[in-house]
Amino acid sequence: MSRPVYVLGAGAHPWGKWPETTQLQMALDAMNAALGEAALGWPDVQGLVAASSRFQGGMGWGLHANEVAQAAADQGMACINVGGACAAGAIAFSTAYAMIASGQYDVVAALGAEQMPRGFIPRPPGSQDDPTDHDYLRWVTMGATNPAFWAMEAQRRKHDFGTTDETYARAAMLMRRNAQGNRLARFRKETGLEEVLGSPMVADPLHLLEICPVSDGAAAVILGTEAFARRSGAKLVQVAGCATATGSFGDPGRRIPTVSGSVRPGISSTSEVVTAAERACAMAGIGPEDVDVLELADNTAWHILAWPELLGFCEPGEADGLLASGAFDIGGSAVALNPSGGFLSFGEATTAQAVLQICEVSWQLRGTAEGHQVPNARIGMTAVLGLSSNGGSVILTV
Repeated sequence: MSRPVYVLGAGAHPWGKWPETTQLQMALDAMNAALGEAALGWPDVQGLVAASSRFQGGMGWGLHANEVAQAAADQGMACINVGGACAAGAIAFSTAYAMIASGQYDVVAALGAEQMPRGFIPRPPGSQDDPTDHDYLRWVTMGATNPAFWAMEAQRRKHDFGTTDETYARAAMLMRRNAQGNRLARFRKETGLEEVLGSPMVADPLHLLEICPVSDGAAAVILGTEAFARRSGAKLVQVAGCATATGSFGDPGRRIPTVSGSVRPGISSTSEVVTAAERACAMAGIGPEDVDVLELADNTAWHILAWPELLGFCEPGEADGLLASGAFDIGGSAVALNPSGGFLSFGEATTAQAVLQICEVSWQLRGTAEGHQVPNARIGMTAVLGLSSNGGSVILTV
């Protein structure tokens, strides 16, 4: 038995670098904004699920739901802390959804907040040089940072489909163009082709402006029953589908911590994300052709082209032409791709990023995404990938 679950409110702290603002304060800002949109107060919150990370926070393991509760509303609410790296926000959302759908709780929040270190993501504090440790192999032996993995995929696409450097640049340009009207985005200046291709080469063929940086940020979503959803008088946004998944053996994708493995025919690349999206679609009873808004994890310009194909929005190799024709634009003929501006315009705040994607879809469906609104959006979908083969996807409808 399960009951319908609705998004009551969404809120976020702007993305950027905020050294003077603590992770806890960003979390509280996001939660208070979400509660304000939901027309609720802290006493209404019965549960809080936090996407925890290793970078900063109290109580020993990054952002902690109990730390937030003690700072704002020490009232006996259920507090749950989940991991999953960049997919942790989707896992937190799915957990909060289940708590309400089961009938155990009526109002539960999912929260992510992150204050990222500068530069490449470091190994965990206190780690020792251990040749059997994946992080050791990644940073010391191979020296393979994130851009190196992504560049391998980008080179492969050039070989398979003839994708040009200009096409990758135009994918990044689309994200910056979408972000111009988004007050939460870190980078809101439109970029030109020469500017993107003239930025430093990081890992051939990916230039600096084709790779997401790291940022600080926070986002929160309040979920609840229909009775609570009707209190605010806002348009009802229902959770039609949500799922998480891990990868399948034989996946050909290059990812951390492995560069290669035993590739098997019939197994999709980035299978953890594809499986999560397929499960979410099955739960919602829809297909990719029904989706109006897609917020995907665009760590690079390559993701903008590859993921719509992997997720079934177009055939392999077709994304280049759809991008060139404007089909992925806000108001284009195909799905609106990252109308928020995506990771390329926000920078990645790991555990908060997937929650922000859900906030954006909710705002699009409510028609409140000022400055970057997709016309007549009725179905929105998210897709996110996390370290150690974690995938998540959420579908909202009105």
